[in-house]
Amino acid sequence: MTTTSKEATVVLVHGAWADASSWRLVIPYLQREGIAVVAVQNPTTSLADDVAATRRTLDTIDGPVVLVGHSWGGTVITEAGNDPKVKALVYVAAFAPDAGQSTGDQVNAYPTPPGLGGVTPFGEGFLKMSEASWIANVAQDLPEQDARVLSAVQTPLSLTTFSDKISTPAWADRPSWYIVSSQDRAVSVELQRDLGRRINAQTVELVASHMSLLSLPQAVANILRDAVNHVSEG
Repeated sequence: MTTTSKEATVVLVHGAWADASSWRLVIPYLQREGIAVVAVQNPTTSLADDVAATRRTLDTIDGPVVLVGHSWGGTVITEAGNDPKVKALVYVAAFAPDAGQSTGDQVNAYPTPPGLGGVTPFGEGFLKMSEASWIANVAQDLPEQDARVLSAVQTPLSLTTFSDKISTPAWADRPSWYIVSSQDRAVSVELQRDLGRRINAQTVELVASHMSLLSLPQAVANILRDAVNHVSEG
C-alpha cells in the first residue's frame, strides 16, 4: 500500500532492544490531528539491515517525510534520511553520527551511562538489556510493570551493530529537531545536548527517562507536529 499526500508523513524508527510498538502512545496523538504516520519494524541486526527496512517504508510513501529516530534509531535515520523525500529529521534521545563515525564512537566519547551496565549476552553474537536495568535505568519514570513488559518484548541487538559506520549524514543538509531526555540513564545526556548543537537542531529538553516517547508521548508528538508543519508549509 502506497501513502500519497502533499502533507508530510511521519516515519518512526525505534531504538535498540525495542520494536515499533514503543511508539504506540505517540501515534494516536498524530493520527487525531490527521497526520499520516508509519512505524518501521527494524531487525536491529546491522545498520545496513535497519536502513534497508526503513527505506522499504520510505518507498511506499509518495510525498514529503519527517523521519524520526529514537536512540539507535537516530543512527538509522542519519543514513536512511538521505532519501530525497525526507525533508526533516527528528532525533529523540538519539545518536547522530558523522561521516565515518559509528554509534559506538559516540558512546565511547562520553562517560558510560549506568544503563549500559545492564547489557548482557543473548546467544551467539547478540545482546539484550537486563530487566533490572530496564526498571532502574531505561524506563525509570514508567510504572515498574511497564518496564518489565518492555524487557520481555525487547528485540535482541547484534553485537556488531554499534560498530557500523555512517557514510553520509542526512542531518548535514536537512533541518533537524532534537529531543533531549534530561533524566536519561541509557544515553549520555551530555552527548544528547552536544549533538543537538552539532547538528544545528531545534532542541527541546524534556524531564524524562530514555523512554520519553512512553512517559511523555504528547510532548513528543507536539514536537513531531511542529516538524510536520515546518515541512508542509515550506
